[in-house]
Amino acid sequence: MSSPSEKFADTILEAVERLVSRAENNRGLTREVVAPRINKALEKYLFKDAPNAGRTEVREFIDEVRADDLCLIIACEQGDEAAWEDLAANFDATVKSAARKISPNNEDAEDLASSIWAELYGLRQDAAGNKKSKLAYYSGRGSLAGWLRAVVSQLAIDQYRKQAKLVQVEEDREMDNLANEAAGSDNGLVSVSTDPETIFTEQEAGADLNEALQTAIAKMEPEDRLILKLYYFDDLRLRDIAATFGYHEATASRKLVRVQAAIRKSVERELRESHGWTETEIDQYLADAAEKTGFSLEKLVGVAVLAFILQEMALHGVL
Repeated sequence: MSSPSEKFADTILEAVERLVSRAENNRGLTREVVAPRINKALEKYLFKDAPNAGRTEVREFIDEVRADDLCLIIACEQGDEAAWEDLAANFDATVKSAARKISPNNEDAEDLASSIWAELYGLRQDAAGNKKSKLAYYSGRGSLAGWLRAVVSQLAIDQYRKQAKLVQVEEDREMDNLANEAAGSDNGLVSVSTDPETIFTEQEAGADLNEALQTAIAKMEPEDRLILKLYYFDDLRLRDIAATFGYHEATASRKLVRVQAAIRKSVERELRESHGWTETEIDQYLADAAEKTGFSLEKLVGVAVLAFILQEMALHGVL
């Protein structure tokens, strides 16, 4: 049985064609690029509430979509640098205003506003290295400014919940340590693996990964290494990193994601070509490592970058 979007495919494409043509700046997008986003919106909003909706309702729904706002967001997702510059220039004030209203002080407001650009660009990544951007959730049904204010509010709530969870995690960790001590553990840690073969395999894999990281980092531009160190090891905010180099925090987000993606590809290539890993082994090991240790490849990169910089300083007699 075909979905409603498939049933009205011709009608949807015609309406999306009108949407693209009525945008003052469609960013060079075609209806084929925009249509998937519209299909998702139709499934989520129109057909969910009105499963028997017909062609007239489909046309009306698409005709109400904010063409310029949606084209701007999709262009940003496509990596259009000009679109990102327009988004930052036109909506930075909106983001900061919303952050000030919901934050207890100016410093927290600035941190929250800076975090929004990271969320929009997709600074966070899943175990497979795919960007997780909130831009994917904008449907064009409401104003982009209103949607951004909602994103700011939601992020503030998420951060509060995360902080509350971290407090609980610390309490749980203390209880675990006490339990380990009571059981006679020598170091307060319980080994998750006592199989010598498994331990050896994990040590070999870890050594391969460390070597691949060092090789990838050595090939990076000095500025890119510094950006990673400032973000992951020095724990600087995006706005502070941006100020260091003289650009907007949105640009800092884009640069950081670009560097993340480049070094991940370099590490994966090194594991394949120099250590004989298969694609399955790479994906599985990185996912397992992130789950067991709580550290993604990107965070491990931050530590590795610092080690590389310290080695370089020692080599040149700075330390």
